[in-house]
Amino acid sequence: MSPESVTPGSVRSAAEVNERIRALWLRAGGSLSAHERAEYELLVVEWAAAIRGEVVKAA
Repeated sequence: MSPESVTPGSVRSAAEVNERIRALWLRAGGSLSAHERAEYELLVVEWAAAIRGEVVKAA
């Protein structure tokens, strides 16, 4: 996953991003390559933003 593939203000839910993170770890067998690590980092940032958005909506 390249930085260009993550859209700022993504509309994916935290649950959806979490599923992608879990799938990445499963594919990687528990050990991430440099490319997978970069993808993981982008997903974690997206997940955190989605969580913040969901908390704001709930408040």
